[in-house]
Amino acid sequence: MTKVLIIDDEPQILRAMRINLKARGYDVELAADGATALRAASAYLPDVIVLDLGLPDMDGVEVIRGLRGWSATPIIVLSGRTGSDDKVEALDAGADDYVTKPFGVDELLARIRAVTRRHAPAPESRRFVRVGRFELDVADHQIRGGDVRLTPTEWQLLAALVRNPGKLVSQRQLLHDIWGPQYATETNYLRQYMAQLRRKLEADPAHPRQLLTEPGMGYRFVPSDELPA
Repeated sequence: MTKVLIIDDEPQILRAMRINLKARGYDVELAADGATALRAASAYLPDVIVLDLGLPDMDGVEVIRGLRGWSATPIIVLSGRTGSDDKVEALDAGADDYVTKPFGVDELLARIRAVTRRHAPAPESRRFVRVGRFELDVADHQIRGGDVRLTPTEWQLLAALVRNPGKLVSQRQLLHDIWGPQYATETNYLRQYMAQLRRKLEADPAHPRQLLTEPGMGYRFVPSDELPA
């Protein structure tokens, strides 16, 4: 079942789109502002995102940039802005398509089908990862190998790192995407949650091998198949 995250601050549009998409077999998650959308994208892991540019807490282009820091999920912009400059800015930021309000549901569904076909999961896409003795299903939030439970925020943080295997993900990017732009300097949040993840998953939390800190910069996930023997 295709998972769709719809981001719009108009309740009637959210309701109508949820009803129409669910009736056609889609799984639907809703968000009414940018900060909620960024958290939902990390936790829900949608197959496609439908995004309105006019959000109450931040511009939709900023949301696109936040998502593109860690996710390749296709984004369809849905907006009442008709100017070409707005379309170009959204597409340059990483959007995949642009639908202008008012719109027909059939047209939107066709766009969703098109972008999901173009973004079929690549062979290297990581859904299952191993950390220490645990195997984690990042999409379904399942853990095999022991009686360990992660909080929703811990899953969001882990997902953001896993989707960038071997790459440095900045503190600012993680704070922005998981907690929202108003938390961009709250690095103590990251220290706390990374410590919790290591205590739960790493064999030796004091000397982690896979959930690494790059002091003053950010964090890195090292896949188990890249660890030295």
